[in-house]
Amino acid sequence: MNLKLSFSMLIAATTLATSCGTQKEETEFQYNDERFADLQMLRYQVEGFDQLTLRQKTLVYYLSQAALSGRDILWDQNGRYNLRIRQMLETAYTDYEGDRESEDFKQFVVYLKRVWFSNGIHHHYGCDKFQPGFSEDFFRAALQSVDAAKLPLAEGQTLEALCDEIFPVIFDPTVMPKRTNQADGEDLVLTSAANYYGPGVTQAEAEDFYLKMKEADPDPAHPVMFGMNSRLVKENGVLTEKVWRSGGLYGAAIDRIIFWLEKAKTVAENDKQVAVMDKLIEYYRTGDLKTFDAYSILWVEDTEGDVDFTNGFTESYGDPLGMKASWEGYANFKDKAATERTEKLSANAQWFEDHSPVDARFKKQNCKGITAKVIVAAILGGDLYPSTAIGINLPNSNWVRAEHGSKSVTIGNLTDAYNKAARGNGFQEEFVIDQATRDMIKEYGDVCDDLHTDLHECLGHGSGKLLPGVDVDSLKAYGSAIEEARADLFGLYYIADPKLVELGLTPNTDAYKSQYYTYLMNGLMTQLVRIEPGNTIEEAHMRNRSLIAHWVLDHARPSANAEGITAAVELVKRDGKTYVQVNDYAALRTLFGELLAEIQRVKSEGDYEGARRLIEAYGVKVDSALHKEVLARYKALDLAPYKGFINPEYVVTEDKDGNITDVQIRYGEAYDHQMLRYSREYRTLPYINE
Repeated sequence: MNLKLSFSMLIAATTLATSCGTQKEETEFQYNDERFADLQMLRYQVEGFDQLTLRQKTLVYYLSQAALSGRDILWDQNGRYNLRIRQMLETAYTDYEGDRESEDFKQFVVYLKRVWFSNGIHHHYGCDKFQPGFSEDFFRAALQSVDAAKLPLAEGQTLEALCDEIFPVIFDPTVMPKRTNQADGEDLVLTSAANYYGPGVTQAEAEDFYLKMKEADPDPAHPVMFGMNSRLVKENGVLTEKVWRSGGLYGAAIDRIIFWLEKAKTVAENDKQVAVMDKLIEYYRTGDLKTFDAYSILWVEDTEGDVDFTNGFTESYGDPLGMKASWEGYANFKDKAATERTEKLSANAQWFEDHSPVDARFKKQNCKGITAKVIVAAILGGDLYPSTAIGINLPNSNWVRAEHGSKSVTIGNLTDAYNKAARGNGFQEEFVIDQATRDMIKEYGDVCDDLHTDLHECLGHGSGKLLPGVDVDSLKAYGSAIEEARADLFGLYYIADPKLVELGLTPNTDAYKSQYYTYLMNGLMTQLVRIEPGNTIEEAHMRNRSLIAHWVLDHARPSANAEGITAAVELVKRDGKTYVQVNDYAALRTLFGELLAEIQRVKSEGDYEGARRLIEAYGVKVDSALHKEVLARYKALDLAPYKGFINPEYVVTEDKDGNITDVQIRYGEAYDHQMLRYSREYRTLPYINE
């Protein structure tokens, strides 16, 4: 499970642009970089890398290569035409010799950069298909002008036939319009373009297929995450799984990942780390989900080293049914100073569990193995690149978490990059109600953002339990949003607790108010900048924030304060503009606690209808008039609503025997240069993966 952007990260904006096709030389580190469409590219600094030993640097390098080697997997998971489309677009971009100053070509470049950012032709967050601003005639002429040998032509296929096959996927808005459809009442599998299910597989068939597997499980107390690492297809009318493993689907990419993991083993920090990699390699070779659970247990228990990683099929946000996992990878090392705050939380996990406002039936009596740390991201790959999480809590298996614990991380250098990019962009002046509230956010916002992330990942996801016999997938398409709401509410409830002042994590008993204000403003208003007019909210993290904010607004009962009797929170108008006005912060905490108790009940009891009612009532709908207002105010600020990162580049020096003698970091690579290089160096899969 991962946590997407907090308030300050949503408002990070551009101050510097780079030119296409070039690498800039830097005299000092720049966090802001290129901007296009609704996107802003940022850079993150790998602070502390130079303090690692050569062995650790080499380990980070090998793990970074493993994290980049699965790139093609995610592209194919996001849509079965993506790899072919990427090759067509990139060939036209590099080899087209026509008028590169024409409006068609300029719009083509924007489209390509958006496709790169989203690892496919659908928006990375909203899931709608991009509509090109260039014409079919232009693209056809561009493809005709390049060497046909560089195009993804099937055996015997002509360029015209390729265009006839691919152009409707690119240009026709009715063809594969949504990568992941979450609309209530529709067949979510048939209407989603994500490549987790073969053509013709229906939602009912998929749900029945995996229900039967669960019913036949010989060890229901320790269930594997059925369907996590496979594509479900029909062969001769019979449903079957194509497992992602060495020798199976995506085998060529997985073999390359294994190659780098084998290298990493030779410079591992300790024997536990070697055992983790061995078990992961075994899982990649067999595709066996019991082996994956064994790997997860070893990974959770490996807490001795400074360098760590994740690599594999992890999060299920991209699957409309919330079962199949996208591929992701990253490498990191511990930020020892910042980790002190997360260690305080994990050391007190049982106290937080015991004092939670949820029903005692749903509480853990023994919080096991919860570890938390702040890390420095060294590389981002797969579904963590270019758009990434700021916090991660794994493993996702409920029984592994209950019996063996979990690891939680806050990615400190990424939050730092977001925060630095957000300063001075005018967002707070436009949307925060008054100067006193802006001053409060300026003073406490960054520390409370980080702390809410820590609480969300370290304790929120690790809290609570399912009742005996409850299926982990019982909430179906609503499961991800409910789980994110549960973790967010845990963080919101406890960030106001005096216990955090006692632990030295907040400076005083008022600091939490900055998080309450910005969270509600985001959920009620400002996250709407990510929604196209007329659309509803579909992404799980956005549904979560909307659910919490609108439920609280709806239940903000009148309370007495210094100004009299009023609602705890309300939307007010000032000079024709809408603002969030908080009248009673203490009452908000009570409301967050009440909703947390209900969300935990829904989760623990597997109450699908309860989840559906909450999400559909509070998490999906958009007030069109408020949406129009927010978009207009945001547009006037000239900010990009989405952010992502350009990776650093690791450069190794070797002696005459091939031994690595040094590893250095370069930061100056341009966005398009990095994307084209990745397509050359980490292309591992055929264009068509059946």
